[in-house]
Amino acid sequence: MLPMPRPARPALDMLYEDNHLLVVNKPAGLPTQGVGDEEPSAVKLAKEYLKRKYNKPGNVYLGVVSRLDAAVSGVLVLARTSKAAARLSEQFRERTTRKVYWAIVDKPPKQNEATLTDWLKKDEKTQRMVVAPPHAVGAQKARLSYRVLKRLPIGALLEIELETGRKHQIRVQLAHHGSPILGDRKYGSRRPFASGIALHARKLEIAHPVKKEPLTFSAAVPKSWTEFDLTPDS
Repeated sequence: MLPMPRPARPALDMLYEDNHLLVVNKPAGLPTQGVGDEEPSAVKLAKEYLKRKYNKPGNVYLGVVSRLDAAVSGVLVLARTSKAAARLSEQFRERTTRKVYWAIVDKPPKQNEATLTDWLKKDEKTQRMVVAPPHAVGAQKARLSYRVLKRLPIGALLEIELETGRKHQIRVQLAHHGSPILGDRKYGSRRPFASGIALHARKLEIAHPVKKEPLTFSAAVPKSWTEFDLTPDS
C-alpha cells in the first residue's frame, strides 16, 4: 500500500526583507509558532526560506515580536537579530506601533464608527477569552476603534485599529458588542467562511529597529475574500 501523500506546505508571501527584519503576509490556518515537529508554522517556513536563500548551515535565528492567531491572515513581522527583536518588542510594549485590521462581521454594528473599551480575562473552563468586570481577577483593559468601510449583504467590512494587544481581543470585543467575525464559531459566528476567519492584519507601522526610520507594511487580503465586493463605500 502506497503511503499517503503529505499535504502541500503553505507558502509565505514575503513583504519586506533586510539584515534586521523579515515581514510576511501570513496565510489563514498557519500558526505563527508553537507547533509539533512535523507541523508547519510561519516561523518554520520563514527559517527554511532564509536557509535556502542564503545557504545557511545550522539554526537560523528569528525572533517573534508579535503574533497572529492561526485563523488570522496578514502582516507578521519577524526579527532577524536579537537586537532587532528587543527593540521591536519594546515598540509593541510601549504601543508606539500602529496595527490596522480588516474584518468582515456577520452582523453590522449599530454605529458606523466607535471606540470600544472592555476588560478581558481567560475563562479556564471553556478555554476562551471573555469580557469581565474591571475588578475581576486577571482582567486586562482592552481598547480598539473601528469604522465601517462598507455594508455588505451578509454584514459589514470594518477597519479596526488596536490600541492594546490582548489575546483574541478583536474577536472577543466585536462578538461581545453584537458583531462576531464571519466564520469565528468560537466567538459566536453562525456563518461559515472559506478559510479561517474573516480577520486580516491589513497594515503595520513600526520604526526600523536600527535605522529608526518609519516603515509601513500592507498585506493584500486572501483569495477567500474575493467573493465579497470590498471596495469601500465613498
